[in-house]
Amino acid sequence: MKLTEMIQSHYGRLSKGQQTVAKYFLEQPREFAVHSAKEIGEMIGLSETTVIRFCYAIGLSGYSELQKTVRDQIIFEKSSLTHYYSSKMELADEPRFFEQVMERDRQLIRETIGHINEVDFHRAVDSLVSAERVYVCGLRSSFSSANWLAFSLGIVRENVQLIRRDTDDIFSAITGMDSQSVFIALSFHRYMKETVQIAEMAKSSGAVIIGITDSPLAPIREAADILLPLHSMEMSTLDIAPALISFINAIVAGVTIKDKHNFEKRKEAYDQINSDGLFFT
Repeated sequence: MKLTEMIQSHYGRLSKGQQTVAKYFLEQPREFAVHSAKEIGEMIGLSETTVIRFCYAIGLSGYSELQKTVRDQIIFEKSSLTHYYSSKMELADEPRFFEQVMERDRQLIRETIGHINEVDFHRAVDSLVSAERVYVCGLRSSFSSANWLAFSLGIVRENVQLIRRDTDDIFSAITGMDSQSVFIALSFHRYMKETVQIAEMAKSSGAVIIGITDSPLAPIREAADILLPLHSMEMSTLDIAPALISFINAIVAGVTIKDKHNFEKRKEAYDQINSDGLFFT
């Protein structure tokens, strides 16, 4: 049975305080996924005990089961591809279809800016500047973005490695990590368990974990020291790509400005390379 159906079927037998919790849940289920029972109680003016007893009253084993069920049933059940298709069908009959799609991209970038925590952004940049080695990992739908981040970050600083599951020895890469390392995990819907597993191994080796994802509820949150969620879960992974690339550019730009001295040295080395035989002039 769906969680919302469970609440509705038990509602008449709940105490007045538990009914208040139920009403808040039906209005704001995502709040329960990211906040503790005590925090929920404070939000609605009730005790932590009342929130926990609400869980028992609707047939759950406790607040932890409520949070897991919220994430499984309400947060992660929607198909990213379905949303992408339906949103484009809305524009199918519009003139200059490409312009409509690109305008939506522009709007999404503006919305994404409002979701980014500036303090966490600067923490991430500082970590990347001070790290001796940086590792980047993204699987399936996140691989192309991870590849671009590793490439562009590797231009402005040294010792950046893209972890490729198909060719790299993951355990060998993990062995090389320590407290002077930063591991960037890109993880977008549908989330790969292996990305989180690799991040957890990197964390156990002492590396700082930066998670770039699409929601504060994404599974990578458990391993991340710095979480950078770009947008809500309702947005298709395909649609978030323009904002993600723009955000990656912002990270690389931040490292460039913050570590100006080393960037100048790296630029000078690039300029001295004889590339006449590689590029058209």
